Amino acid sequence: MRIHRWLIFFALVGIAVYWVVTRPTRVDAAAIAGLEEDVARGETVFYAAGCASCHADETAQGEAKLQLGGGQHFPSDFGTFTAPNISPSTEHGIGSWTREQFVTAVTQGVSPEGQHYYPAFPYTTYTRMELADAVALYGFMKTLPAVETPSQPHQVSFPFDIRRNLGGWKFLFMSDDWVLDGDLTPEQERGRYLVEAMGHCAECHTPRNALGGMQMASWMGGAPNPAGRGSFPNITPGKLTWSEGDIAAYLESGFTPEFDSAGGHMALVVENTAQLAPEDRAAIAAYLKAIPPVDG
Repeated sequence: MRIHRWLIFFALVGIAVYWVVTRPTRVDAAAIAGLEEDVARGETVFYAAGCASCHADETAQGEAKLQLGGGQHFPSDFGTFTAPNISPSTEHGIGSWTREQFVTAVTQGVSPEGQHYYPAFPYTTYTRMELADAVALYGFMKTLPAVETPSQPHQVSFPFDIRRNLGGWKFLFMSDDWVLDGDLTPEQERGRYLVEAMGHCAECHTPRNALGGMQMASWMGGAPNPAGRGSFPNITPGKLTWSEGDIAAYLESGFTPEFDSAGGHMALVVENTAQLAPEDRAAIAAYLKAIPPVDG
């Protein structure tokens, strides 16, 4: 009888710990109350964060890139995720969201309804974003065209469809610490911010463990494509021999020093980085040349 009581006690403790660890976190409204919805700054964040790469139609060109109706599919070992409509549509998009809800979604990965988002949405990168940049992005997003297309559901099966469990995943793998720390130049610090807080390069170029967490010892060291088509290359100085100028030029034109061109999803990334200021592309290059090399 006493053993049963202890089992019940430990079960209740376990449930309590689970409930605390997996609880969704929100951004305090007071923390962003005085921040300006700077549309020009938000446009820079929009391109640096690559929003259109996933949420616009993959074949969209020109102004159609700003129609963020979602629909792209992203296969993984845990199911297939579908980019949602994040246009200003009040019915199908995020047009009715408050700035607090928007900033919480971007930096904490939590929906207005209080559910965890899947990390196919790279909030594990955006959690390092300055709140002022997230608010500025909110201001820019409101200027985009509304798209009246319903979001499609993800194709995820049990147990990965239990959203609460994602709180445990965040507890294990989500951090707002800088990966590259130490004595950096101002240019390298800017590059670190663009890559680690907005550009989410590591989301593709870093291998993952069985639970989908990044293997930090191989940061930017290359990874298999979850869709099963090829792999993402090692872009650390251990493998990438391009100069800083080569990298900056590639991020503007999509052409490599070997006269090849960016393909697949990277072509969409270059369309975004081409919109950045030249000094920002140079900063990204300086950062990539400063990270620890990974062999292989």
